[in-house]
Amino acid sequence: MAQTILIIDDEPELIKLLDYNLTRAGYLAISAKDGIAGLEVARKHSPELIILDIMMPGLDGWEVCKKLRADPATASTPLLMLTAKAEEGDRVLGLELGADDYVTKPFGVRELLARVKALLRRAEIAPDRQEVVKAGPLIIDSGRRTVTAAGKRVDLTTTEFDLLRSLAERPGRVISREDLLARVRGDDAAVIDRTVDVHVSALRRKLGKHGDLVETVRGVGYRLKE
Repeated sequence: MAQTILIIDDEPELIKLLDYNLTRAGYLAISAKDGIAGLEVARKHSPELIILDIMMPGLDGWEVCKKLRADPATASTPLLMLTAKAEEGDRVLGLELGADDYVTKPFGVRELLARVKALLRRAEIAPDRQEVVKAGPLIIDSGRRTVTAAGKRVDLTTTEFDLLRSLAERPGRVISREDLLARVRGDDAAVIDRTVDVHVSALRRKLGKHGDLVETVRGVGYRLKE
């Protein structure tokens, strides 16, 4: 069955372009022309991935992203942001709000399709990976892509989940920022200097009192306490 991708954008021509190319690539493309409609469609159809424009009238992409991440039904859905804003601060904000990746307008269709493919691939468990990893109070289930902390479910984005899993698979070992990026985002993802730090901050916040399990090793990277 084709994977469903939801496009939330107020530009009809862009929706048409994305719909055509995603369909050609074998996906089922659905769309919404504003933020409110996008939230309704996301809840109704449970897409495998969401492409979200930032600059929309009314409910903009920032607010839509917040609401998607606050809803357990869409909290972990891979989210790719489209932005005309090239400043690093805007891209950091998108990552802080829960976006897994972003593409800056204008963009090439082949680039966007590569990002979509990479995000969807990351959402699948690799056949050679241990399906359930336990680290102290944390249980990371790769098959279900769920995390519990002391028995309580923690909703993570695709990138946050992959980051925690990579650390938990190597407890006590320091993993550099560069290696973490390669493990959880691949070569096709957009990267800024603060990418890993932003995702780690969000991960710690969501883990609550267990957030200190993720330790910073100054000048190197991160590790998970044994």
